[in-house]
Amino acid sequence: MSSNSLPTEVILSQPRSTLGHFYLDWQPQPGAYLEVNGQTYVVLERRHRYCLTSGKYQLHQIVLEVQAVHASADKSLLEGRWVLGDVTCKHNARSELLRCAINPCGPCKGCKDYQPG
Repeated sequence: MSSNSLPTEVILSQPRSTLGHFYLDWQPQPGAYLEVNGQTYVVLERRHRYCLTSGKYQLHQIVLEVQAVHASADKSLLEGRWVLGDVTCKHNARSELLRCAINPCGPCKGCKDYQPG
Protein backbone atom coordinates (compact mmCIF):
# COMPACT_ATOMS: atom_id res chain seq x y z
CA MET A 1 0.00 0.00 0.00
CA SER A 2 1.25 3.39 -0.98
CA SER A 3 1.67 6.11 1.60
CA ASN A 4 0.36 8.74 -0.84
CA SER A 5 -2.82 6.86 -1.81
CA LEU A 6 -6.25 8.25 -1.01
CA PRO A 7 -8.69 6.71 1.44
CA THR A 8 -11.15 4.43 -0.35
CA GLU A 9 -14.56 3.66 1.13
CA VAL A 10 -15.92 0.29 0.02
CA ILE A 11 -19.73 0.01 0.07
CA LEU A 12 -21.64 -3.25 -0.42
CA SER A 13 -24.61 -2.70 -2.76
CA GLN A 14 -26.98 -5.37 -1.37
CA PRO A 15 -27.63 -5.19 1.54
CA ARG A 16 -26.31 -1.63 1.57
CA SER A 17 -23.53 -1.35 4.13
CA THR A 18 -19.99 -0.01 4.43
CA LEU A 19 -17.29 -2.67 4.39
CA GLY A 20 -14.67 -0.19 5.57
CA HIS A 21 -12.15 2.49 4.60
CA PHE A 22 -8.89 1.35 3.03
CA TYR A 23 -5.73 2.76 1.47
CA LEU A 24 -5.30 0.85 -1.78
CA ASP A 25 -2.11 0.68 -3.83
CA TRP A 26 -4.09 0.54 -7.10
CA GLN A 27 -7.16 2.21 -8.60
CA PRO A 28 -9.92 -0.35 -9.17
CA GLN A 29 -12.35 0.48 -11.96
CA PRO A 30 -15.85 -0.96 -12.56
CA GLY A 31 -15.60 -4.62 -13.52
CA ALA A 32 -12.43 -5.20 -11.49
CA TYR A 33 -12.33 -7.69 -8.63
CA LEU A 34 -11.41 -6.61 -5.11
CA GLU A 35 -10.75 -8.77 -2.07
CA VAL A 36 -11.82 -7.45 1.34
CA ASN A 37 -11.43 -9.55 4.50
CA GLY A 38 -11.14 -12.79 2.50
CA GLN A 39 -14.28 -12.20 0.39
CA THR A 40 -14.12 -11.32 -3.31
CA TYR A 41 -16.23 -8.47 -4.70
CA VAL A 42 -16.74 -7.03 -8.16
CA VAL A 43 -16.61 -3.21 -8.47
CA LEU A 44 -19.91 -1.87 -9.82
CA GLU A 45 -19.28 1.86 -9.54
CA ARG A 46 -16.45 4.25 -8.69
CA ARG A 47 -17.14 7.76 -7.40
CA HIS A 48 -14.91 10.59 -6.23
CA ARG A 49 -15.46 12.94 -3.30
CA TYR A 50 -13.81 16.34 -3.38
CA CYS A 51 -13.18 19.00 -0.74
CA LEU A 52 -12.57 22.71 -1.20
CA THR A 53 -9.08 23.62 0.00
CA SER A 54 -7.54 27.08 -0.53
CA GLY A 55 -10.13 27.93 -3.19
CA LYS A 56 -9.55 24.74 -5.21
CA TYR A 57 -11.35 21.43 -5.25
CA GLN A 58 -9.05 18.53 -4.50
CA LEU A 59 -9.79 14.83 -4.66
CA HIS A 60 -10.41 13.81 -1.06
CA GLN A 61 -11.77 10.26 -1.14
CA ILE A 62 -12.69 7.45 -3.53
CA VAL A 63 -15.90 5.46 -3.07
CA LEU A 64 -16.33 1.99 -4.56
CA GLU A 65 -19.72 0.32 -4.70
CA VAL A 66 -19.25 -3.44 -4.86
CA GLN A 67 -21.20 -6.68 -5.09
CA ALA A 68 -20.16 -10.02 -3.61
CA VAL A 69 -18.96 -12.61 -6.10
CA HIS A 70 -21.01 -15.76 -5.66
CA ALA A 71 -19.66 -19.29 -5.39
CA SER A 72 -18.70 -20.95 -8.66
CA ALA A 73 -21.40 -23.61 -8.10
CA ASP A 74 -23.96 -20.88 -8.78
CA LYS A 75 -22.43 -19.96 -12.15
CA SER A 76 -22.77 -21.29 -15.68
CA LEU A 77 -20.33 -21.06 -18.57
CA LEU A 78 -21.94 -19.27 -21.53
CA GLU A 79 -20.03 -18.48 -24.72
CA GLY A 80 -16.69 -18.51 -22.90
CA ARG A 81 -17.67 -16.37 -19.90
CA TRP A 82 -19.12 -17.13 -16.48
CA VAL A 83 -22.65 -15.87 -15.73
CA LEU A 84 -24.76 -16.14 -12.58
CA GLY A 85 -27.42 -18.79 -12.27
CA ASP A 86 -28.84 -21.45 -14.54
CA VAL A 87 -28.60 -20.39 -18.21
CA THR A 88 -31.15 -23.04 -19.21
CA CYS A 89 -33.86 -20.88 -17.58
CA LYS A 90 -35.78 -18.46 -19.80
CA HIS A 91 -35.51 -15.72 -17.13
CA ASN A 92 -31.71 -15.87 -16.69
CA ALA A 93 -30.12 -12.44 -17.32
CA ARG A 94 -26.93 -13.99 -18.76
CA SER A 95 -24.89 -11.59 -16.67
CA GLU A 96 -22.06 -11.99 -14.15
CA LEU A 97 -23.76 -9.39 -11.92
CA LEU A 98 -27.48 -10.22 -12.05
CA ARG A 99 -29.09 -13.66 -11.97
CA CYS A 100 -32.60 -12.81 -13.24
CA ALA A 101 -35.37 -10.22 -12.90
CA ILE A 102 -37.74 -12.53 -11.04
CA ASN A 103 -35.33 -13.98 -8.48
CA PRO A 104 -32.17 -11.80 -8.52
CA CYS A 105 -30.84 -13.07 -5.17
CA GLY A 106 -31.44 -16.73 -6.04
CA PRO A 107 -30.84 -19.52 -5.68
CA CYS A 108 -31.88 -20.96 -9.05
CA LYS A 109 -32.18 -24.51 -7.73
CA GLY A 110 -35.80 -25.14 -6.79
CA CYS A 111 -37.03 -21.75 -8.09
CA LYS A 112 -40.81 -21.90 -8.68
CA ASP A 113 -40.48 -19.56 -11.69
CA TYR A 114 -38.03 -21.76 -13.62
CA GLN A 115 -38.95 -22.05 -17.30
CA PRO A 116 -36.78 -23.89 -19.81
CA GLY A 117 -35.54 -21.38 -22.33
